[in-house]
Formats: sequence, C-alpha cells, structure tokens
Amino acid sequence: MAATFSSSSAVIGLGSGSLSSPSRISSPKKICLGSGFVKSPVTARNPLRLAGTPGGKFMCFERNWLRRDLNVIGFGLIGWLAPSSIPAIGGKSLSGLFFESIGTELAHFPTPPPLASQFWLWLVTWHLGLFICLTFGQIGFKGRTEEYF
Repeated sequence: MAATFSSSSAVIGLGSGSLSSPSRISSPKKICLGSGFVKSPVTARNPLRLAGTPGGKFMCFERNWLRRDLNVIGFGLIGWLAPSSIPAIGGKSLSGLFFESIGTELAHFPTPPPLASQFWLWLVTWHLGLFICLTFGQIGFKGRTEEYF
C-alpha cells in the first residue's frame, strides 16, 4: 500500500512534501494545524499560576485551608444571637421561640416531635440564619486577614 503513494504530493492545509518519505512519516516533528488568525495574540491570565515556579505548577489551595478560627465562630454566633433575640414575632424572639419549642418537645421525650409541630419551623429558620451568619463571617474575616479587600 505504501508503494502506491510514491509520488510527491502536497496536502492542502497541512504543508507540502512527500508522503512516501520515511523521514516525513516517522519524524518526531508535530504538524501545526493552527493559524495566526485563530490563535489569540493575548494569552489568558491564570490567577492560580505561581509567578516564579518552573514546570507550570499550579497553586490550588493551601494545605490547611480550613483553619479553625475561634474569632469567626464567636463573632458569628454573637452576630446571629443579637438579631434573633429581637422580639419581632408576636412579641417573642426567634431564639425564644426556638428554645421554648425545644423545652416543649423534651417534655414528651421518648416520642419525637410530629411533623406539624412548630419546632421544625423554628429549628430550620434559626439554624439557617446561624449558618448564613457564620459563612459571611468566615468570608469577611478571612478576606480581611488575607488582604482580599
């Protein structure tokens, strides 16, 4: 089959030369299919690439990226307990309603709270607010200490 391609021919778009030439087929050179029109003259900036590292190494996360910081936990808890203690729901606070429902449900301890109990509403609402406060506290505190803003 190789003998049938013994004549010199040009392949449009890939370059010119003999296809039967063994040096052309077994050559370690790669054929470039890109053009200057398609290739952007501006290289994409990767913020994760380290400036001075050889070999194109990337920095993903620090090894200890989830550091326990008691300041964040303390300020986040205080930051949630203060607004959730304002008596805004029928003269009662969200924290008061949640803790009161815990006491009511513990009164009949071996049986779990029914699905129609107000306990589940106060539980989900109180904890959702707490987790949102802690998340924003973590973002704000760590962003400030690591000079993101």
